[in-house]
Amino acid sequence: MSGPKITDKGAIFVALFSGINVGGNRIVKMAELKSFFEDLGFTGVATYVQSGNVVFRAKNGDAAALTKELEAAFEKKWGFNSRIMVRDAGWFERLVKDNPYPEVAGEPTKLHAYVLEREPTAEEAKRLADKCTGPERFEIKSDVLYLHAPDGVGKSVFANLIPRTLKVPGTARNWRSVLALLDMAGKAGG
Repeated sequence: MSGPKITDKGAIFVALFSGINVGGNRIVKMAELKSFFEDLGFTGVATYVQSGNVVFRAKNGDAAALTKELEAAFEKKWGFNSRIMVRDAGWFERLVKDNPYPEVAGEPTKLHAYVLEREPTAEEAKRLADKCTGPERFEIKSDVLYLHAPDGVGKSVFANLIPRTLKVPGTARNWRSVLALLDMAGKAGG
């Protein structure tokens, strides 16, 4: 497994926030989020769409340490907790390369990647598989759940069951966002 992409300016990471700017609640403006990262000493900070996606460079730290630092500082600044998944650029490259549904990658609203806090156990995965009775299909690879929802995630009953059935914290992004973040991480390394 490759580690973070290191440039002379630091390693490149992507932070995915969960539960901000949803349904008009827990509003965090992306310009404020960018400043927040810069104030913490991170460089090359760029955000993508309103759901809380940040590409940044860090001189020191690994994904786990950065997650703890960001979650604590975020709660202190905004007064509520947001679960944050921090992954390095190499991890994002693997996520895209390992997509088990390449034939639907051109339909980004029908393909989602759930970035999970940890790899689900076999029992957790089976519990979820037992609930997958519609047109959807999914595959878990390490700490990513790939979901193909042919009718779109908005109409998917199964997609709504994933968090409470799997019981592994995570945050989902559609394939368009995944590819955009990978592209941004690549440019941050240039």
